[in-house]
Amino acid sequence: MHPRLPVLAFLFKALLAAQTPCQPTAVYTPCDIVFDMTDEEARAHPNPYLTVQLQAEFRSPRYRTFLMPAFWDGGRRLVIRFAPTDSGKWDFRVSSNIARFDEKTGQVEATPSDSPGFVRPRNVHHWGYTETDQPHLWMGDTLYSFATVDQAVFEKVIEARAQQKFNHTRGLVLGWEQDAAKAFPSPDQPDPEHFRRLDGRILAMNRKGIVADLVIGGDQNELAKLFPTWQQRERYIRYLVARYSAMHITWQGVQEFEEYEDGRALLKEIGESLKKLDPYNHPRSTHTVATSAPLFGDGWMSYIVYQSSDNHLGSIEHQLFAAPFVNAEFAYEDTGAGKSHPHHVDTDTFRKRLWNATMSGQYPTFGNTGTYGGRKFAVDPKYLDSPGAKQMTVWYEFFSGTRFWELEPYFDVDGGRALALERPHDEEMEGIEFIVYVEKPGPVEIVLPRHSYDAAWFNPITGERIKLKEFKDRRYRAEPPSQDHDWVLHISREGRKRGMLNSYKFESRAIMLQEVEQSSQKVPYQIEEPSADSLPVGKPVKYAAKVTRDTRATRSMMWLWTGEVAAGGQGYRVLGTGADGEMKVPPGLAKRYPAVLNLRLAGMNAVGKVYFSDKVYRLTE
Repeated sequence: MHPRLPVLAFLFKALLAAQTPCQPTAVYTPCDIVFDMTDEEARAHPNPYLTVQLQAEFRSPRYRTFLMPAFWDGGRRLVIRFAPTDSGKWDFRVSSNIARFDEKTGQVEATPSDSPGFVRPRNVHHWGYTETDQPHLWMGDTLYSFATVDQAVFEKVIEARAQQKFNHTRGLVLGWEQDAAKAFPSPDQPDPEHFRRLDGRILAMNRKGIVADLVIGGDQNELAKLFPTWQQRERYIRYLVARYSAMHITWQGVQEFEEYEDGRALLKEIGESLKKLDPYNHPRSTHTVATSAPLFGDGWMSYIVYQSSDNHLGSIEHQLFAAPFVNAEFAYEDTGAGKSHPHHVDTDTFRKRLWNATMSGQYPTFGNTGTYGGRKFAVDPKYLDSPGAKQMTVWYEFFSGTRFWELEPYFDVDGGRALALERPHDEEMEGIEFIVYVEKPGPVEIVLPRHSYDAAWFNPITGERIKLKEFKDRRYRAEPPSQDHDWVLHISREGRKRGMLNSYKFESRAIMLQEVEQSSQKVPYQIEEPSADSLPVGKPVKYAAKVTRDTRATRSMMWLWTGEVAAGGQGYRVLGTGADGEMKVPPGLAKRYPAVLNLRLAGMNAVGKVYFSDKVYRLTE
């Protein structure tokens, strides 16, 4: 996908500032401009990471400007790493608190390439690129230890994943706790060797067409422990932007932000730093124990991450937020390496969760317990060719043949879950493509706009396709070819799709987010439990919803229970899903007790309409 990404390092000499410091560099590939301090400058700055200020403003041939900070690369070496986004001559001017570099100018010659640019959100819930209308089918892998794992193992993993069609790999910038302590022996000085190794690995992934999803800090409050002050955290973010924003990356905040003492405030702080400092505006989000959507309103996030296989959560939030969704941990496949968490599952369970996440409008990230690089699991290449990895490739190849970048959840179906592409045409809807996932084989029925359609059953295990007769029925009913596993029903107007592709590669349709109904007279249900006025923190409490208006739409409901203490400032937390069950209110929602808890029940009916019902409780320790 991407051209080769060599790092072109050339010594920038102040007396020759008018000359080009890099060889002609292809657009969207990084070019390093290197500055070496003299003996005198080094004595004045014994810790350049802490005291040197150095950046350059680049101006494109189309007069777009990029401000790039420098990073300290060990010893006396400072580097400004830049990736041109337009071909032609780029002028730049340096500013620095080192007088010899300040106000010097130069030029970079950028040559054309076939790169589509950096990944960015497109069409509300989907992905594309900065330079073309080509859509991006996000399919990720997890290798938490990609910064620290043995080099030979790293190379085997990346080679295998590229061949399997993966185009993202998620990992920890600093590694787990012991490695993070080595990467930053003190808050004010990084270990350049750790980051040089990471430089090479991200570039190696980029050469294979793989985007690096960079998790900036670990879980259990790690980032706050490593960098206790906001100045230290901002300096760290500036360092990462300087080293990696010229590469093909996304930002994924911290692991499980809810485990941080004040996770929302910390993420807003570093998220706003990324938004301010990253001139390429790479996608920003954070990892989570359930959903990062509670932080979306803070304004720094550009996509939402999940760690959940819950269909209620994913389906309801998809109707509410105008952002792409990536499910980073709907499941990890265990094929013999062992399991340590409830979401470590067998291959069949993994595949079913994969397709259900897709039906909720989420892009998937894979993990195998033998290769994901968790704390308790060594990365073993013998698990690279697992059945689940093969089924991810089957998933990718299937959706590559669809207009995936325009598909949205579709509700007029019985016996399965669906995605569809419909467009208004005259006074009716024009149906173009429908994908129905049948997890439990049995009859499936779908209502369609009246057209002639091609249809086929697709096997999500093998990729086998069984063609069916063309039909014109408005209500189409079918049964899977067998009852021994899940199936996918693919209905489309292939001729219409080909015609659309002849004129454009990427077309957006208007996607209207819901105006959620909150009127108590119109909400067709009520909160029956908890019935008491006061709730204890951290202890099981029963919850239950009661449907008060029995209609065809309310006979099939999805439910999402969330709680928020407004004074606590942490945003909402998912407390439960489904019509009834038990929930625990996490202590971190409030800083002082007693507190006021706003319990919200979101209900989505069979046609995708979302309602809110709220109830207030006194929260006690």
